[in-house]
Amino acid sequence: MREGEVENRPAVTTAASESTAALRHGRGHPGSPLEVLRIFLRLGVSSFGGPIAHIGYFREEFVVRRHWLDEQAFVDLVALCQFLPGPASSQVGFSIGLMRAGFGGALAAWTGFTLPSAIVLVVFAYGAGALGGPLGAGFLHGLKLVAVAIVAQAVFGMARALCPDRQRASIALVAALIILFSASSLAQIAAILLGGFAGLWLCRGTAPNAVRHMAVPVSRRAGLMALTIFVILLVGLPIFQTFVLSPPVVALFDAFYRSGALVFGGGHVVLPLLRQAFVPTGWVSDNAFLAGYGAAQAVPGPLFTFAAYLGAAVSVSPHGVAGAALGLFGIFLPGILVLLGALPFWDTFRKRADAQAIMRGVNAAVVGLLGAALYHPVWTSSVKTPGDFGVALVGFVLLTVWRAPPLVVVVVSALGGIALALRK
Repeated sequence: MREGEVENRPAVTTAASESTAALRHGRGHPGSPLEVLRIFLRLGVSSFGGPIAHIGYFREEFVVRRHWLDEQAFVDLVALCQFLPGPASSQVGFSIGLMRAGFGGALAAWTGFTLPSAIVLVVFAYGAGALGGPLGAGFLHGLKLVAVAIVAQAVFGMARALCPDRQRASIALVAALIILFSASSLAQIAAILLGGFAGLWLCRGTAPNAVRHMAVPVSRRAGLMALTIFVILLVGLPIFQTFVLSPPVVALFDAFYRSGALVFGGGHVVLPLLRQAFVPTGWVSDNAFLAGYGAAQAVPGPLFTFAAYLGAAVSVSPHGVAGAALGLFGIFLPGILVLLGALPFWDTFRKRADAQAIMRGVNAAVVGLLGAALYHPVWTSSVKTPGDFGVALVGFVLLTVWRAPPLVVVVVSALGGIALALRK
């Protein structure tokens, strides 16, 4: 046997092994919308804790367990969605479904993740009471402790992968301090922008990464069309209402759409926008608004499903189930449109050397954002006693050491919350 043949065989074998491993883990072939729907439905009933915790759930499910995308692609995607207006965690889930199974997968991801909490909030709007008594309060408190474990695991894992040197660790630290010491909703955008500039300055000497292609079934023409529709609706709906005698459905849709289009910095920022749109107009009373918002904090899935409650509870037509559907469609549409507009250009951008330096800084800043969110509001709103810390610590160890599925951690933490409530 010739020498060249002996030397080439291991390389061929290695390449074949890597290809086989990629297929086995799901990176080498597309999935089906039904597969995506099944997984996101499970996440939709178990993902408590708000948008930052949702990112932790997604990372555990799609990066660590299923290998649908690698750490770098996931964090690049998170950074993009954090920068765009709209519900960041839902945008990340929509993108994962899109890359896995096309537009059918994207719709399946959004439906599966959104539907469970939307149904609960519509039922609440029809008069169903919230959980009461010590058992109910303990159960809800245990679900809040799940978020502590999930976010802590995400910060721990992402910091190891994305802040391996002093430069990026420092960027993460500065980003965290910006968030912790600023009350502005624009602090998150400022931290990401500063992270990008710092990365371009401090991380240019790092060797470029071999970036894996992110398959996005959206053409640039379709992306530009989505951005055009986004702007037309944002500008055109108020003009249409001013000069044309329009039915209440147009005003309702505009209120939901405008709130979803102007939200930067997470789902909680949408509260004042929605309150300004619905309470002064008399569509919803202030007490009903706050009661629904409180219920939205206690259910899994995206906080934007609060729109389903408002759509069902409004005093004008359409309301009920039709109003809930209008609210969900209106508030999620702008974030999806602007995401579809950005994704076709995102893969090309992230492959450039200077873009990779910027993204190293942005990714480090995202770690800082997660770290700040771990303290406030996740830790400060949940961990009040040594028992609370113990339940959160059990969840963290189950996730990081035992590699337990998030649903198991949800059950364990909920039972822990009930046990703590019964001790009082």
